[in-house]
Amino acid sequence: MKTLSNSPLTRVLAGLFVAFLITGLLREFRGTSSAPDYSCDAQSSTEVNIEIYKGQSGSSIASVLAKNNVIKSAESFFREAVSNPRASGISPGTHRVNLGLCASKALEQLLDPKRNVGLISIGEGMWVSEVLPQMLKAGFLNTDIQNALKLAKKPLGFNQLEGLLFPAQYSFAKETTAQAAIESMIKRAERAMFDVGFFSPDQKFTPQQLLVIASLIEAEGKNQDFDKISQVIRNRLKIGMPLQFDSTVHYVKKSRGNIFLSTQSTLISSPYNTYRRYGLPPGPINNPGEAAMRAAITPQDGDWLYFITVAPSDTRFTSDINQFSKWKIEYKKNLRAGKFRSAK
Repeated sequence: MKTLSNSPLTRVLAGLFVAFLITGLLREFRGTSSAPDYSCDAQSSTEVNIEIYKGQSGSSIASVLAKNNVIKSAESFFREAVSNPRASGISPGTHRVNLGLCASKALEQLLDPKRNVGLISIGEGMWVSEVLPQMLKAGFLNTDIQNALKLAKKPLGFNQLEGLLFPAQYSFAKETTAQAAIESMIKRAERAMFDVGFFSPDQKFTPQQLLVIASLIEAEGKNQDFDKISQVIRNRLKIGMPLQFDSTVHYVKKSRGNIFLSTQSTLISSPYNTYRRYGLPPGPINNPGEAAMRAAITPQDGDWLYFITVAPSDTRFTSDINQFSKWKIEYKKNLRAGKFRSAK
């Protein structure tokens, strides 16, 4: 099972970017021949929190920065923002910045996700249960989150939240409700599903089933193996063979990062236990990223029925049970030798 530490984090914000109203700003600062600015060679060690709101104009941001002594003049920040296309990527939320910054450094700090207080980072393969504590830490109230889980609008045909919180970095303005925050994550997942083709009429699986498949792919391997794992799933389903994926049992047990699965664990009574139940589990087992979603509809052609990660970064595929059994012995040897521990 893949650990989150091995998953690349998709660098996407909530899609709520600050609009720099350049036309209005040009009128506002027309005739300004110079823009007082602090030196970029020095800055104060004192930090302040600056709140950026959804839809806040560039002139408003510049004024707030100047009033709080982050920058020397609003004009200097305006000029930096207009000349730097990255300025449109400032996200709403609370930003921790230093005092006495030159305009270019102020912009860099506003764009630095590590300085965004209340940032919610969802990694590929993360569970909903792992996202909720981040929302609490970001300032959302538990009662509001619980209500949002019940009331959040989902795409037609999807009846659970798992799988619909798209992996990304999210930052929300202070006035954002928990329901609005969760729904923005859902909309981002829906957009990704549309982009990769989940809703295409020529698909053999429903969008809901494809999301389940994507979550299995995300949990079972790394990006370079996604398309092969996708084919293994299809091959097993086609012949009525149980999937027998360790990841589905780990999901039931909420066991993150474990490689070994005991025989006793495969006997757990759960509709998600693919050792005891045939077919796909009733829902996604994590929140998959776009690469896993794409692999769900673009499997690599092959007759594989088995795959096993013999050692870190060494996953092998075969249609021969005897070959698989030999590889399993090699895997157990590497497991006892501690090779998987060193890879975490």
